Amino acid sequence: MGAERDFAYGAAAGLLGDLFLGDPRRGHPVAAFGRASGAVERLLWRDHRGWGALHTAVCVGAAAGLGAAATRLVRPSRAASVALTAAATWAVVGGTTLGREARAVGQALEAGDVEAARARLPHLCGRDPQALDADGIARAVVESVAENTSDAVVGALVWGAVAGVPGLLGFRAVNTLDAMVGHRSVTYRRFGWAAARLDDVAGWPGARLTALLAVAGSGDAAGARGAVRAWRADAARHPSPNAGVVEAAFAGALGVRLGGTLSYAGRVERRPVLNGEGRAVGIADVERAVRLSRRVQWLALGASAGGALLRLRGRAASRAVPGRAARRAARRGDRPGRAGGAG
Repeated sequence: MGAERDFAYGAAAGLLGDLFLGDPRRGHPVAAFGRASGAVERLLWRDHRGWGALHTAVCVGAAAGLGAAATRLVRPSRAASVALTAAATWAVVGGTTLGREARAVGQALEAGDVEAARARLPHLCGRDPQALDADGIARAVVESVAENTSDAVVGALVWGAVAGVPGLLGFRAVNTLDAMVGHRSVTYRRFGWAAARLDDVAGWPGARLTALLAVAGSGDAAGARGAVRAWRADAARHPSPNAGVVEAAFAGALGVRLGGTLSYAGRVERRPVLNGEGRAVGIADVERAVRLSRRVQWLALGASAGGALLRLRGRAASRAVPGRAARRAARRGDRPGRAGGAG
């Protein structure tokens, strides 16, 4: 019955750990998962959806199963349960690194060093940096910050609140697999199909919560109205069911236009414009996006931890009600078999 409380305390500690420590330079658990899933891919790869589904099931199942086994192992100790949740949260969220990389690109742009900004951009997203000018790089950064706020933080907290450590690790496994094999290249069009579709499903609640919190964290009434308007008008036009929601809400909250023409390794995509009423993204909007992302992350912690505690409280109340009813019945003398008199 204390699992929800353990999650609330552990998630808060893990997010603080990410804030102060960021990601490790070497030996990151997500990188270890990536290497392991790559080894499984080399064994299982076939140009077939079924083999890709097996690869996804093995990798995600292993991550969630490891979380379940660790949770069972530490269950007798409240302190160990909180520590495990904190460690898992710190391992799977990446808000501090996201902000750090975005600011590094923004600072290069502010200094007028577009080449340095282009060199740094691949740390954030897969855009072709050589096809972008300074404003295009700034737009790419803002879009990446918006999407990764959901993928790297909020989605993990949502699934952690639902399923504890297995939920945290399972969500990160799904999201990592999608980044590795869930794209539409010749190699992964079929093999990565299952990972991409599972990522769409797993990311659905986190993306909507991220958009909602972008409204709440926009800072003023105009930003909140803009976020709601862009979310409702433009999100469904985006090819991704989750990225469109988040990017539209961020665009409206920041008062900027996102979307348009994108280039990935020489492949050009023309995406719908999000929040067409907004202005073009400027270099200063990078910092504004990072600050909005950080507000959303802390609001997400409050929402997920608060939801877990409310679920605990509701379960405790439902268990207490029959006991109160029985005591009231006993005081009235209502015993089974008394109705209708003694035979």
